[in-house]
Amino acid sequence: MKILLISPCIEPDTKTPKGTMMPQLSLHLLHGLTPTEYLVKIVEEELEDIHFDAEYDLVGITCMTGNAPRAYSIAQQFRKRGKKVVLGGVHPTILPDEALKYADSVVVGEAEGVWEQLLEDFKKGKLKRVYQVKNPSLKRYISTKTKNSGKKRSFKIIPIMTTRGCPYNCDFCCVHDLFGKTVRHIPIKNVVQDIEESNGKTYMFLDDNIIGNPKYAKELFAAIKPLNIKWAGQASISFSKDSELMKLAAQSGCGALFIGLETVSKNQQEKMRKLIKDTYELEEAIKKIKGFGIHFHASMVFGFDEDTKDTFYETLEFLNKNMIGTASFNILTPYPGTELYNRLKRENRLITEDWKYYDHATVVFKPKNLTPIELQEGRLWLKKEFTKISSILKRLQGNLSHPLLHLSINKGFRKSIKGEIKKLSKMKAELLQI
Repeated sequence: MKILLISPCIEPDTKTPKGTMMPQLSLHLLHGLTPTEYLVKIVEEELEDIHFDAEYDLVGITCMTGNAPRAYSIAQQFRKRGKKVVLGGVHPTILPDEALKYADSVVVGEAEGVWEQLLEDFKKGKLKRVYQVKNPSLKRYISTKTKNSGKKRSFKIIPIMTTRGCPYNCDFCCVHDLFGKTVRHIPIKNVVQDIEESNGKTYMFLDDNIIGNPKYAKELFAAIKPLNIKWAGQASISFSKDSELMKLAAQSGCGALFIGLETVSKNQQEKMRKLIKDTYELEEAIKKIKGFGIHFHASMVFGFDEDTKDTFYETLEFLNKNMIGTASFNILTPYPGTELYNRLKRENRLITEDWKYYDHATVVFKPKNLTPIELQEGRLWLKKEFTKISSILKRLQGNLSHPLLHLSINKGFRKSIKGEIKKLSKMKAELLQI
């Protein structure tokens, strides 16, 4: 039997620049869980087109909220051709009843513990509508060697994950709904085996916070140090409070960290219960992390109720002052299932519930101290200013530990500005009708 596993685009005619693409892991985990009697083909639509008339017995599609409409469209096209379709991922987990309108079956939550049973039921012609096992054990080793094959992104980055779950309950996040509130760890020996089998040089840890459990992180970094790899990951700014942890991370090959600063607003930081609230303390934390030769990529979010037009100028000044090499500029997005979504819906502040706009780059609600256009234009202005060639070269002086990474990521974000301009025009016409 043949299985096709798909990760869709948001829109097939608009592809993400390779320099800013995140590596995929979920479909490779499914491949690793699939018995060898099945032939499996993985298609990431960002990298290659989908051939709808190819012969497959089962089609599996994973999606988040932003690409859910595209996933539904793909599912419908395959079902019209008589194929069985399974949907999974973040969005179907949060809204399984919606997903079931477009699929024969939906996997709610994680695939471990259900995928093999699903395949067995499919083979018998007894596919169930919903499959779910909450918080499955992560102790079993699952080979994902396929993630190092096929077409590559920039830097040939290989994805890997060591933990799942989050004990926090941020009002704009649904990670705890997907993976649970208890942090679960993959055995370190399995992580080491995964790295050795995939035979790569550069890795991306997809954990929401690679140092969430400092004890586990220290043991992990010590274990992967002999493997002589380079890696990037996501961490909280509290990383700067543990010198031993930073040293071990750097020695193990950590070249870059994606750190969610979210905002430079003191009031909003206090609301989010950030461990570092004082601007001076935050600047010192950035210096400490960069001091270990780790590239600091800041993730910023705009659209909080405290944000005004001045927020964009203050953010640019902060990033330039602290020589932040690269940064993501996100729009606060009320994803379904989050408290933020529920609150904005109660307050009648949602502009649309067409999920294709829920891409963390489009304003889909009415801000408190800005108009939707002011928020969208402010983000675009900031992105343009931050990625001007003169600005990139000036900040390069403070990011000489990884100059190629600095230039490549900034180039990718500069390249995406044309698409952002089109997005603004589309937003005005389709969402605001102006």
